[in-house]
Amino acid sequence: MVVEYEPRLGRIPIRHLAPQQPGNLWPAKAYAGEVVPFEATVFREGHDRLGVRLIITDPTGRATTFRMRSVAAGTDRWRAELQLNVEGTWTWKVRAFADDWATWLHNAEVKIPAGIDVDLMITMGRDLLERAGTRKVVADAAAAFADPALSPEAKLAVALDPRLTAAIEAKPLASLTTESEPLSLRVERPRAGVGSWYEFFPRSEGAKRAKDGTWTSGTFRTAAKRLPAVAEMGFDVLYLPPIHPIGHAFRKGPNNSLVTQPGDPGSPWAIGSADGGHDAVHPDLGTVKDFQFFLQTANKLGIEVALDFALQCSPDHPWVTEHPEWFTHLPDGSIAYAENPPKKYQDIYPINFDTDPVGIRTEVLRLLRYWIGLGVRIFRVDNPHTKPLQFWEVVLHEINTEFPDVVFLAEAFTRPAMLHSLAQVGYQQSYTYFTWRNTKAELEEFFTSISHETSAFLRPNLFVNTPDILTEYLQFGGLPAYRIRAALAATASPSWGVYAGYELFEHVARPGSEENIDNEKYEYKQRDWAAAEKAGTSLAPYLTRLNLIRAAHPALRQLRNLDVHWSDDDSILVYSKFLDGAYTEGAGTDALIMVVNVDPHSVRETMVHLDLTRLGLAPDARFTVRDLLTGDSFEWGRDNYVRLDAFTQPLHILHVEYPKGR
Repeated sequence: MVVEYEPRLGRIPIRHLAPQQPGNLWPAKAYAGEVVPFEATVFREGHDRLGVRLIITDPTGRATTFRMRSVAAGTDRWRAELQLNVEGTWTWKVRAFADDWATWLHNAEVKIPAGIDVDLMITMGRDLLERAGTRKVVADAAAAFADPALSPEAKLAVALDPRLTAAIEAKPLASLTTESEPLSLRVERPRAGVGSWYEFFPRSEGAKRAKDGTWTSGTFRTAAKRLPAVAEMGFDVLYLPPIHPIGHAFRKGPNNSLVTQPGDPGSPWAIGSADGGHDAVHPDLGTVKDFQFFLQTANKLGIEVALDFALQCSPDHPWVTEHPEWFTHLPDGSIAYAENPPKKYQDIYPINFDTDPVGIRTEVLRLLRYWIGLGVRIFRVDNPHTKPLQFWEVVLHEINTEFPDVVFLAEAFTRPAMLHSLAQVGYQQSYTYFTWRNTKAELEEFFTSISHETSAFLRPNLFVNTPDILTEYLQFGGLPAYRIRAALAATASPSWGVYAGYELFEHVARPGSEENIDNEKYEYKQRDWAAAEKAGTSLAPYLTRLNLIRAAHPALRQLRNLDVHWSDDDSILVYSKFLDGAYTEGAGTDALIMVVNVDPHSVRETMVHLDLTRLGLAPDARFTVRDLLTGDSFEWGRDNYVRLDAFTQPLHILHVEYPKGR
């Protein structure tokens, strides 16, 4: 028996829809206020004209249709851009059809002036107009086509009347209509995609050292006194390392030493002691009520607190005795501690997620719900790539179904497959390879990737440093390197962050490593913020300026709008961010051009070459740009000379000044 083959394509092929996740296993992502490009490849045989429409349904079930336009002739790629402001799950599909009127009109514009098939073309046009309905403008056009007194040229002029064009555009003459399968898009709250993050250790804020060298830990109450300064710099998310009790067994000393002295506080990531585990607060920091006071103080200043969520234990954690089956036991009877050869973490036991997956997942969900109940809505998850992906898929789904406003940041410096997959299964934000992308070529590739290639599922949070990541670029690049990296992070992604001490230019590494000497992970650190500001050596005013620029320019709060341009110098990076005035709530079109000398050791002179169409300008336009860091203005066009001295002014952040109303 011959089984008839069922074609997988519709009459009009609709292919390569975007945005969607690879494999379409989970919804694509957006955040409220984000401008999302919807695209599809649509084509057909022959030369007849096509119509393509985006049909999108919001979370309330209301469907709206938008015209999709050809991106570039010959590519068969169609696009419609929408700014999505309603949180929830949207669905969308693409409808394609043979545009019978557009096809006729194209042929008529060629044939009638050339005297080819004139009567036939007029007859076909009249038939189409009769099919178009009884609307007055359509009926008047049909009557004109039937009038023998009008010349063919006059009838063609009627067909080109903008009023008729608008009427038929509203209700196209369609045939061979084909629709794609629907796709889902999850729109989350703005913080899922936009934020300026600042990290500090609460135990260091307010810590005091006695004359005998002993320390008194800072508390949530003393750390709260630092919050106004964080807010004044423009940071709106404060990330805290783990705040739980710290184990004593194998506690690490200064600089990750195996030798400790009385009073050494240990690593906050060695979680758990007789004082409790992941649902307890370190007694030195205060009580749960003190933590809630800290949250409330931050919220009053416009700061959300992100809590570290590290699924690992010290040997003293209650789980070690209550749930020994949750750990890996070696042949000698000991529990395996964490390793990342050659690094060893003797003070940390990793969890074995395969021994009791249901029990572990149940406990993790309980913990998350506990902290959410106290007011935490952001979690920075430590090393999620060392846990099963399936585990995160279930946990994130359950938590975000119950609490859609909760944001998870994946601290996963790992291979692309895992990094991307963590984002795909639900992580709202991700650390990235930005820290190690320093050259012009590396940054061009990286910025293009995060803004266009992975933006349907991965939202990058560009941290410039962490307690244990101090790159060679920062170690040896001097103050210019610190200015350059902060500006790159603040302008290339809607989310960026710094670890405390960046503004004090803490750049000395432990020999042979990429982490700060006297690392705050293992000891208290007193910082004299006031002295640095008084001496004029603090980078706080610079970081404040960057955050003010971000707040004033909505183009910087978009992810998918970054375009790389060109320069004649291998160290001058050029990129732009553009946002059409239709999406700025009346503020007008917003565009910025970043020109950055990524070599912190040199003075560079070069020509910069811009694709002005990416800025909504004519290719030969002349316009004014104003440097938002210095206030200087320049007249620019497609090709422009720049000189950037890394030691005085390593970069431009140029605002394009459009005419009012643009």
